[in-house]
Amino acid sequence: MGRLSLAAATTLAVKAFVAAGVPPKQAEAAAEILVLAEAMGITTHGLGRVTDYIGRIRAAGIDPTACEAVTRLLPALCRVDGANGLGPAVMQSALTEAITSASSCGVGAVFVGGSGHVGALAPYLYLAAEAGFAAFVTTTTAPMIAPAGGRSARIGNNPLGLAIPDPDGDHVLLDMALSVVSRSRVRAAQKAGQSIPETWASDANGHPTTDPAQALEGLMLAIGGDKGANLALCLDLMASTLSGSAMLSEIPNAANNPGEPQNLGQMLMLVNADALTEPEERSTRLANARRLIETTVPIDPDKPARLPGSRALARLRSAMDQGMEFPQGLIDDIEALAGAG
Repeated sequence: MGRLSLAAATTLAVKAFVAAGVPPKQAEAAAEILVLAEAMGITTHGLGRVTDYIGRIRAAGIDPTACEAVTRLLPALCRVDGANGLGPAVMQSALTEAITSASSCGVGAVFVGGSGHVGALAPYLYLAAEAGFAAFVTTTTAPMIAPAGGRSARIGNNPLGLAIPDPDGDHVLLDMALSVVSRSRVRAAQKAGQSIPETWASDANGHPTTDPAQALEGLMLAIGGDKGANLALCLDLMASTLSGSAMLSEIPNAANNPGEPQNLGQMLMLVNADALTEPEERSTRLANARRLIETTVPIDPDKPARLPGSRALARLRSAMDQGMEFPQGLIDDIEALAGAG
């Protein structure tokens, strides 16, 4: 294992992206998101994604030099065309536009088309909350969930992200996939030679499976059954139809088709929290909410109740102080990519 500070990990990722042809500004934006995800403990969407994204750049599925086009339709409403560039960089640009709108108008909404995989939503939620904004964020994904009553993949897991900013930094951050787990966790189980719980996925015939290989050929199961599938469906339609991006099963699977642009859609909605409530009042109310939740008698004393995001923020603070551990092989792979330019 190797240990890197957040700054060192970011620098390494930036060098790798720049060597792959990504302009420095976009490389820095993407690296920040991936390192934040890693520091929050979301390792499936962390630094390892550098190699994934560069693989797709080399396959022509991502345009490393794409420049997103911003169209301000109304003072609080923007559309961003990502031109199938590097997803986290496109999303960072959209977040900047949403913050600009919400700062002056109280609310800001941005719809993104022509985007790519943006990684975990938690880092964007964190950046919005740190800037003082409540947030509602989603993105489309390649299909992996069947619609209610069906057994063919038509709907992405389309995560739901919510942030409530705390002036003291103890933000509430919910980043929740609409499948029981993300498909990246199934891939990780397959790579490790492990089985998966039968509640995670079904095989190609719609039957629950514990074999990750069969799961990757089948369906991810939606949270809450048909209700979760319909929620994922509506998030997809909200993000895609209003942005002009690909929708539902129009979206290619990047793992199987790395050279095909995905044309994903994202939606960001921010609210200027300070315009609605005094920071001290909001901090007090969130502290009360935290007390009410954390003093709930737990089912398992080792798994007490908590507000969403508390573990991720604790991990982030620890990583800021002590750095992060990575498999040496991953560091070596990214260093090789960084030196490839």
